Amino acid sequence: MKLGISSYSLQGAINSKEMTILDVVQWVADQGGEHVEIVPIGFSLADNLPLADAVRQKAEAAGIEISNYAIGANFLTDDFEKEIERVKQEVDIAHRLGVKLMRHDVAWKSPNEISIRDFEKDLPKMTEACRIIADYAAQFDIVTSVENHGYYVQASDRVQRLIHAVDKENFKTTLDTGNFLCVDEDPVAAVKKNISYASMVHVKDFYQRSSSLGLGEGWFPSSSGKYLRGAITGHGDINLPEVLKIIKQSGYDGYISIEFEGMEECKKAAKISLENVRGIWEAV
Repeated sequence: MKLGISSYSLQGAINSKEMTILDVVQWVADQGGEHVEIVPIGFSLADNLPLADAVRQKAEAAGIEISNYAIGANFLTDDFEKEIERVKQEVDIAHRLGVKLMRHDVAWKSPNEISIRDFEKDLPKMTEACRIIADYAAQFDIVTSVENHGYYVQASDRVQRLIHAVDKENFKTTLDTGNFLCVDEDPVAAVKKNISYASMVHVKDFYQRSSSLGLGEGWFPSSSGKYLRGAITGHGDINLPEVLKIIKQSGYDGYISIEFEGMEECKKAAKISLENVRGIWEAV
């Protein structure tokens, strides 16, 4: 297992211009992270190839691996071919970074269009897109993946359904330990179901409440109306020791990435999260 941090965890510092993506790479190395995951929010690598090269060079100089390149995508659009070509260009960026793992989204839909009936209707198009991208990535020995997020392709069964439909050795899942709560699925049960399909693991934590009364800022609803807020990993309501125990006992020996999205100051939160996960992993 190699423990590191997603650049998404430092999004607050990137957005405020306190840190650049190069600063993030060095910072993660300074905290003892073994890898950094690159999520191009607040900056673009597809529009700035010299920056992509600089990120790779910075990681090499800092003695840290780049584990995964994670981008957004939506193949349920009117211009399917254009989105396919754009994501292929992002695969080229992943290759330029030297990574062997890449997560791309698959679809985003409004809350009234995410039923299982909608999902089954859209599955052939989502499957086609994922196959095309996986086939393109195969020339670089890159494994592509879908993450369990975005409500539509978030529940463990839907993720599995898509993986089996695509049926490619290099198409798996980026398994996020926290995101299952967004569709009201128990993280312990969901991680147990999907860990064998994981090419990458995000460790995320949430606070969970049954009512929005008195909660104030920072909370968002799950699909059935519970309320969630990002937490420092290990401080939230997820049974993280049991989740990490399942991951460890499964034999998973890849990258584990801290993904913090709470309200606390991001550098302090990411550092504590890294220390908490390292300590729990060693104890379970």
